[in-house]
Parts: sequence; C-alpha cells; structure tokens
Amino acid sequence: MLRINDEAPNFSAETTQGPINFHEWIGDSWAILFSHPKDFTPVCTTELGYMAGLQSEFAKRNCKIIGLSVDPVTSHSKWAADIEETQGHAVTYPMIGDPALSVAKLYNMLPADAGDTSDGRTAATNATVRTVFVIGPDKKIKLMLSYPMSTGRNFDEILRVVDSMQITAKHKVATPVNWKPGDDVIILPAVSDDEARERFPGGWKAPKPYLRTVPQPE
Repeated sequence: MLRINDEAPNFSAETTQGPINFHEWIGDSWAILFSHPKDFTPVCTTELGYMAGLQSEFAKRNCKIIGLSVDPVTSHSKWAADIEETQGHAVTYPMIGDPALSVAKLYNMLPADAGDTSDGRTAATNATVRTVFVIGPDKKIKLMLSYPMSTGRNFDEILRVVDSMQITAKHKVATPVNWKPGDDVIILPAVSDDEARERFPGGWKAPKPYLRTVPQPE
C-alpha cells in the first residue's frame, strides 16, 4: 500500500507526448497524476477538460499535470478531440497509456491479479483507477484522493491543496479548516514561542496556547 510521504513509484511509459521516465519528467516541479478507468467515459471527459482549463494556474505554481487512463495512447488522442469539442479546452498535458495495466498496479489502483491487458475491460472493472496523486519535487507523495466513478472530482480543491502545501513547506505553518489563500494560518506546535517571535514579529492570536494564528506569510 502507498502512503503519504512514500516515494512515488517511478516508471517509464508511452504518453500522448511521447515516452517519459516519470521522475525525470517531474524534474524540480510539483506534479499531479490523476487516473481514469477508461477512455470515452462521461465524468472523466468533464474532468480532463476542466483540468485543461486550470493548467495555467497549476503552471504558476510550478506544478505539472499528467493524466492516466487504462487504454492505449492511440485511444487517448481520439478522446482528446471529444474533450476539446464538449468542454471547450484542449488537453495539452500528456496522458499516459497503460494498456498493460502496469502503472495502475504499481500505484495500487488495481490488484496484481487484474491481468495484463486493458482489452475487454470495462470502466466498471477498472472502477478503482480514480485517484489523484500530488507529488512534490522530492518525488514524495503529498496527497492521495480517490473518488467513485459517479462523482466528478473537485480540481479547484486540488489547486487549494497545492497552495496550502507549498506555503506550509516553506514557512513552518499549517492551514486551518476551509482555508483559502490569503486567510490566516496556524503556527506549527513544534515552533516555540521564542522562534515564533523571530518568524512572526507582528505577533499572533492564541485563543489556546496550542492554537496560534497569524496572517499568511507572503
């Protein structure tokens, strides 16, 4: 089983933009790998199109996007035309072809005994291939989020989570419930009051000694 802070398994694969080595493709960026159970499925069509519309926002955050579907790259390319026609955004990020199910198995989205071909498989038999992985520049998994096939994923939330993780990685803070960029943040419990005074000379609010909030650092 994969867990947060595990190294994201590396792999080589064909994509709609040519062959990649996953870790090399990530480079010094953040990355989002989001998977789909089959091409030409309705909910996933809306998701891929919405992510295409958000791609520039993720790029501002040094975050790359890559999709995966348990079908060949040739099928992805045909699906991309439908996505642009119906969703109004061209998919310009790569989509991984996984016809041997190797990446889906590597990321524990399908069991080892699922076979070795996507031929004859339906979206229902691939229902568990519906996960979002956010991966840091250190190649560690920062978030895993799995959805049922019938529920479209909230990619505005993924953008919010990337904002939170990038701020908290830099400033020794955490973000509270329903935090949005610009809201107050929480000083980590591991930061002593003395260190906090150096880091946050403007002071903080503390309704409880363990709950210290400050304006979001720049």
